[in-house]
Amino acid sequence: MSPVALITGTRKGIGRALAEHLLAQGWQVAGCSRRAADIESENYRHFTLDISDETAVIQMVRQIKRELGPVYALVNNAGTAAMNHLLSTPVETCRSIFETNLTGSFLCLRECAKQMSRQKKGRIINLSSVASPLNLEGEAIYAASKAAIESLTRTAAKELGPHGITVNAIGPTPVDTDLIRTVPKEAITALIERQAIQRLGTTADIINCVDFFLREESSFISGQTLYLGGIA
Repeated sequence: MSPVALITGTRKGIGRALAEHLLAQGWQVAGCSRRAADIESENYRHFTLDISDETAVIQMVRQIKRELGPVYALVNNAGTAAMNHLLSTPVETCRSIFETNLTGSFLCLRECAKQMSRQKKGRIINLSSVASPLNLEGEAIYAASKAAIESLTRTAAKELGPHGITVNAIGPTPVDTDLIRTVPKEAITALIERQAIQRLGTTADIINCVDFFLREESSFISGQTLYLGGIA
């Protein structure tokens, strides 16, 4: 039977590209977002929900197991951002970013890891960002949420390693998706100039990293965050 992957945030952008890639590789893919998606494949199942809703996430992961089988790979891709100076950041913005980026990722990780632990195998990949190691001005709350993701990744790798589960993270540079289209062009240019390889990231760059972490030969790699663009 084909392996099952859950990818969050598959309506568009990176999540959609990842879903289409794994479907082409013969995976069964479940995806989710707040709104409906139009990915057409007999091996794709979409769930419309908010990943910070604990009850909805629990029900989704259980339904995936009933309909497709136990989840083998989780890609925590869904995320949100807002560019504000600290002094002008509303508390609701802070709460919203952490609810989606951290709480949502944690809930999906926890529920999928329960299934993986019974199978004694699994791969979890979290999406971080270079905003965290670069301490980007104007992105303090977003960068903090991604720093939390990296901490969660390291601790989860230790707790889940005995169950045959690897947990890693990918830290992309800006990719031309809706997430950065509201960011001033000069801010993106300044960020790119801090990279060793000075260009925007692409979905293909991220797919390459996901493929690497999913390989059988990567079973000894866990607790790592792989930054793109030559960020040290």
